[in-house]
Amino acid sequence: MATDEILEGEGLPHSAAEAPGMPQLDFSSFPNQIFWLVITLIVIYFVLSRIALPRIGSVLAERSGTITNDIAAAEDYKQKAVEAEEAYNKALADARAEAGQIVANTKADIQKDLDKAIAQADAEIAARAAEGEKAIAAIRESAKDSAATVAKDIAKDIVAAVAPGKIDAKSVTAAVTAKMKG
Repeated sequence: MATDEILEGEGLPHSAAEAPGMPQLDFSSFPNQIFWLVITLIVIYFVLSRIALPRIGSVLAERSGTITNDIAAAEDYKQKAVEAEEAYNKALADARAEAGQIVANTKADIQKDLDKAIAQADAEIAARAAEGEKAIAAIRESAKDSAATVAKDIAKDIVAAVAPGKIDAKSVTAAVTAKMKG
């Protein structure tokens, strides 16, 4: 009884047999606990199968459909992007070809203008060269005539100084002219 007195002083029941402990572990309440467990599981099953799982299934189906639609849309956009890139590359190649053609046409026009300017300059140079050659020919003729006149005058003076009165002016002029011709 010494244990009964200790228990009594702490406010616990008088005997250990009277204290059942945890009710879940009390074998006398097992049938009642099993009954309520089965009822609870059946209620949870019906709530889950009739309300929660169909909602979860519809959400999953909707997400799956959305994902499938998004993937299909992404494929369409990807195909459109590839087509747009091809169109861009074609337009870029066409623009480059057109730019090359414009450059070639511009070069050809510039070359034509340059050829005209060169031809005109060549014509002017040829005309001036012809004028210069005419002037040079006139100066040569004038120089030949002047040289002949000077040579005749010098020859007359030399002949007159060496042999005065022996040679006439016509024979000196004929001799100088013959010598100048070759």
